[in-house]
Amino acid sequence: MSLLSEYMKKEQLLKQLSEELQQLEQDQRLTSELEFKEKLETLMKEYDKTPAAVIELLDPKPASRSASSSQASTGGRRKRKLKIYKNPNTGEVVETRGGNQKTLKAWKDQHGNDTVESWLVRVED
Repeated sequence: MSLLSEYMKKEQLLKQLSEELQQLEQDQRLTSELEFKEKLETLMKEYDKTPAAVIELLDPKPASRSASSSQASTGGRRKRKLKIYKNPNTGEVVETRGGNQKTLKAWKDQHGNDTVESWLVRVED
């Protein structure tokens, strides 16, 4: 791209952005929000408060809310223990934190649940 065409493209973009900026400046909602922000900052200075202090004052327990919501999303479950099984027939070892492991399920189908559970070598955290 030539320098001239790049310049013209940027000039057009600048013109478009200027028009959008003028439209925003004439929007009553923006004027209202800017006025609110200015008054809030003046009030914060008058009472020597930081934005964090104002947030803490208006919403005193945001940490507990986020912790409870993250716990709710994970179900609040503890990590399952690692179970290690060793098939005495083949010597194959399976490490799993749940009973839905493919090889373990196949062993249980073939040999029965009680037999496979007797192959449990150890349990780790």
